[in-house]
Amino acid sequence: MEKSFFDGFRIGGYQRANFDKFLKAIHFSYKTPSIHIAGTNGKGSTATYIAYAYAANNYKVGLFQSPFLIKPNEMITVNGEQISDEAFLNIFNKYKKEITKFDLSAFEIQTFVALTYFDQEKCDIAVIECGMGGEIDATNIFTPVLSIITSISLEHTDALGYSISEIAIQKAGIIKEEVPVLIGDKLPEDALNVIAHTAKDYNSKLCYMSYYVKDEYSDDGYSFEYGEFGRINIQSVAKYSMEDCCMSLEAISILKGQFPIDVDKVKEGIAKVKMPCRLDIVSKHPLVIIDGSHNPEGINALCDKSLFQITREKPIHVIFACFRDKNIANMLATIGSITDDLTMTTFDNPRARTEDEYFLFRDDYHFEADALALLKNKMEQFPDDAILVTGSLAFAGYMKDKFKGGNF
Repeated sequence: MEKSFFDGFRIGGYQRANFDKFLKAIHFSYKTPSIHIAGTNGKGSTATYIAYAYAANNYKVGLFQSPFLIKPNEMITVNGEQISDEAFLNIFNKYKKEITKFDLSAFEIQTFVALTYFDQEKCDIAVIECGMGGEIDATNIFTPVLSIITSISLEHTDALGYSISEIAIQKAGIIKEEVPVLIGDKLPEDALNVIAHTAKDYNSKLCYMSYYVKDEYSDDGYSFEYGEFGRINIQSVAKYSMEDCCMSLEAISILKGQFPIDVDKVKEGIAKVKMPCRLDIVSKHPLVIIDGSHNPEGINALCDKSLFQITREKPIHVIFACFRDKNIANMLATIGSITDDLTMTTFDNPRARTEDEYFLFRDDYHFEADALALLKNKMEQFPDDAILVTGSLAFAGYMKDKFKGGNF
């Protein structure tokens, strides 16, 4: 499925009026037991760890994630296998008349196809990641077996609100009557208060992630211990991945009465996960790292000690591109603290910032329009240094796809 397939459909607009009318018109129902995940950061990795752990325990697991890096098919998988173009089009074409009538957005279509596909495939369980917010997100159309809120920080303020409390209200919209809700351990106090009150109103048990201990770093990834699961190994050199993995382990523990698991198989499944574009080393000589951090909280985590464990005191040269709705001032300030060479750029995406949209920062940072040529030049100029590509998950995916072992 080429990404151009969705070019004719509406993009953005955080509202549910059209989608709700569509669902009512087609008498939509969804039967697959599912975990629903919201959060500013960490939800994609948490969802993936959960899916792999259950698949290793012989469950048939649907996974819906966004955004895609290269092809839309990546968003919808069953036990790691992407939905085929044929399966996608079969569902789409069956409801094409209604999809057109109600002017659905690309994400609404993707969500609808995913949930319909998981039912058709008779999945034992599915993991559904919110696109944005929660309360009126397109994915918020079913009652889950568990709700998860990984983190909350200021993002998408034009749609979700201009304070942590307002954004927390939107994220807490995935909490359902008597359905347990699992939360991360670093929520701001204002967010925690909103979620706690919402959980109480819905008689939902509030569950907390514990913390890993005895963590060890190697070039192959981290290992650590977590509760009943003992020692866990992950294929990630990003320190924040340990927290994402702990969220997944806690979720699995909460649901083990309904979905029994073998601890050793959980560990086997998690050890297989390799998340692309999360401190992703795509070249060692020179050292090229691609990371999809796309908001201040994510950039702060990126610039933690994990990055320096990889670069090992090498000078870092940063290539940065982001979407126009991001808090770029905070992101650039944080990245600027770790490098003397930050170059802003753009890429082929309708939401990407253009040169003119960087104008407030042009006095502090250089701009180059051709991201691929920029990377090639940095690699030639600094063969003994580290080059970091970051600012957007979509940008990271674009660069990883175009960069094939140094061949552009």
